[in-house]
Amino acid sequence: MSGMRSHDYRSHIVWDGNLGDGTASYATYGRQYRVVVAGKPDLNGSANPVFRGEAGKHDPEDLFLAAIAACHMLSYLALCAREGIRVVAYEDDATGTLVLDASGGGRFEQVTLRPAVTIADGDPERAAQLHHKAHQQCFIANSCSVPIRIEPRT
Repeated sequence: MSGMRSHDYRSHIVWDGNLGDGTASYATYGRQYRVVVAGKPDLNGSANPVFRGEAGKHDPEDLFLAAIAACHMLSYLALCAREGIRVVAYEDDATGTLVLDASGGGRFEQVTLRPAVTIADGDPERAAQLHHKAHQQCFIANSCSVPIRIEPRT
């Protein structure tokens, strides 16, 4: 299509969980990993504790939910800036529900974003409406099949 641009991203994942025997047993290997992106600090992660991971490290489910919430926020802030709405604070208590099936597979059933936005200037009603447009423009949300609800407070 004419006018389309693309941006390529690279992420290198390194498994740090070989405790000597590799994956010889499901119960004995570590779930630790590193996300390595050139020019950025490494992110240390693990599986969720439900899946034998470490509670103190980011798991893929955390990162998935955080990516959706962060992308929505950045899309929203850009729209507000362009429309003369001055946001001075933004927080989001995002939640997601992962459902596992009998075969061991699973998927996120739903994600809910709850952005709390404080504005100093601009129309509060328009500020609330812009969440819908931000959701439509969010690259991450557009890449997901999970239903994403937005419950904003301004």
